[in-house]
Amino acid sequence: MTRTILFDTETTGLEPQLGHRVIEVAALELLNDLPTGKHFHALIHPDRDIPEDAARIHGFTLAHLADKPRFAEIVEDMLAFFGDGKLIAHNAPFDFAFLNAELTRLGRPILLPERMIDTLALAKARFPGMPNSLDALCRRFAIDLSARSTHNALLDCRLLADVYVELTGGRQRGLLLAAEKVAAEIVVYTHEGIRTPRPIEPSAEELSAHAALVGRLKDPVWLQP
Repeated sequence: MTRTILFDTETTGLEPQLGHRVIEVAALELLNDLPTGKHFHALIHPDRDIPEDAARIHGFTLAHLADKPRFAEIVEDMLAFFGDGKLIAHNAPFDFAFLNAELTRLGRPILLPERMIDTLALAKARFPGMPNSLDALCRRFAIDLSARSTHNALLDCRLLADVYVELTGGRQRGLLLAAEKVAAEIVVYTHEGIRTPRPIEPSAEELSAHAALVGRLKDPVWLQP
């Protein structure tokens, strides 16, 4: 199964090169593009002020983060959860730029661009010329937005996971996977405890009834060469 990570950040501003910092990181684990329920979440003290315009967007002031760890204190857990697979985000270059600025500040290797999957780019390719913000995509796919009063990285991840499923056809793949799982679980235990397939075979009575039914049909396909 393919493991990918869908993630989002909240920041003190829009420009990491101007000293703006990450204040929240959230991530969800996906297997074959479907959420598993496992997640990572951290609020982070940015060691700088949070401008009012940014606080209005995500709802965090510096007072909210006074007792939170610095990025250096959460980086190991974050990178361990990220693993080495693909990383999915909406407007992914923005989130990659901020995390890479934080990693560079600590002298750590950056997240390589070949790991990036940008759902904004996917949405623009599928819906050219249309609004493709996370809110717009949720409305387009009838995904409930009622809990989203401000930007919140963990909630945004959960919404984006539903959007990503719709963008990639993952829901259909999920149905196939579920069917395969059910089929794989039609097994029995022998006295030795070994799981073996349970064949479904018609009885002699059932075969006879089927033959009688076929005999009453005109040119049945079962008897055609």
